[in-house]
Amino acid sequence: MKIAIQYGAARVDADGHVGGHDAGATLVRRLLRVFPGAQLIGPVKRQCEGFDVVPLEAVDGDSTVVITMDVIDSVNIWRTLKSQCDEPKIMNFVWWNTSLYSNPVEHAALALSCALFPTFANSERTASEVREIISSWTVQPLAENARVAWVNLGIRLEHVRPRTEPPVPVVLYPAIYLTDRKQPQLFLDVVERLAKRTPIKVEARLHESSLISEKAMRLSRHHWAWVGPLTANREDYWQALARTTAFLATATDESYGLEYIEALVAGAVGVFPDRPWVRAILPAAYPFIYSTPAQAEEMLFRAVTDTAACLRELDLAAEGDFAQWLRGRHDDDQFEMTMADEVVEWFGS
Repeated sequence: MKIAIQYGAARVDADGHVGGHDAGATLVRRLLRVFPGAQLIGPVKRQCEGFDVVPLEAVDGDSTVVITMDVIDSVNIWRTLKSQCDEPKIMNFVWWNTSLYSNPVEHAALALSCALFPTFANSERTASEVREIISSWTVQPLAENARVAWVNLGIRLEHVRPRTEPPVPVVLYPAIYLTDRKQPQLFLDVVERLAKRTPIKVEARLHESSLISEKAMRLSRHHWAWVGPLTANREDYWQALARTTAFLATATDESYGLEYIEALVAGAVGVFPDRPWVRAILPAAYPFIYSTPAQAEEMLFRAVTDTAACLRELDLAAEGDFAQWLRGRHDDDQFEMTMADEVVEWFGS
């Protein structure tokens, strides 16, 4: 069985590589690695580095499973393939927070797509949300026959670099967007108060769409802050994480939390809001979870002024070794194996 990957926002550069640092581009590259020889669906047929780009109309629907990251469009993809084959094979990959689709029409379309086609989710929490949406927004016969599987996305552990402690503690804004869901205002308020109490350097590496925002400009005006574009490559990204002291998470919701896991594995102390998505990725006894901005400030103050003690507390929370706890639960090898196994289970070898 051949594999084709559908992600409308994917961009292939002049050298034939999938470009971009956002989660979608990263996952396209990961899927191409999981399924050697897979095709990427795009507007124009093209040979690239290790894969081919083909229009959807040119996909051999009889022998190809289309893994779509544009889940809400699954029915349209099926209809296009149906015009030239008997039984199109579609698999949804829900890799984002389901609250992305809040409009009732979009919500219903998402429910129908996930009910009609096998759906793979990026975490247990996302899978539970998908099942709830199917149950609430579709008829009983569809809901009863829906197929949903999941595994944590995980990270590529071989990317982790040895720690390099900075002369001034580095606090990371642990996202690439300044959207309302990320609550950047809360982050700004806390680090501005913290900078008055102790020396810190705040770093924010942002997507170009957020670099020109008012909040980015406000942060960049501080002498202790650096605001800039995303790192040029993954190696630079992991080198930067290796010298990050701490980060303050402020998002109201996340489907998984890849950026936070990466920073934690790199050795940074994470301060998190008391949210269900946080509880899903951390040990039950994780000590740095806040309910108020004042608590967030005090926890972050400790993280940058008594880092070694905070790291010891993380080990205690994990009953031994926090880094190993993370590695055991967020290794992308498990993602790759489970994703490949589900394709075989749902569609055959």
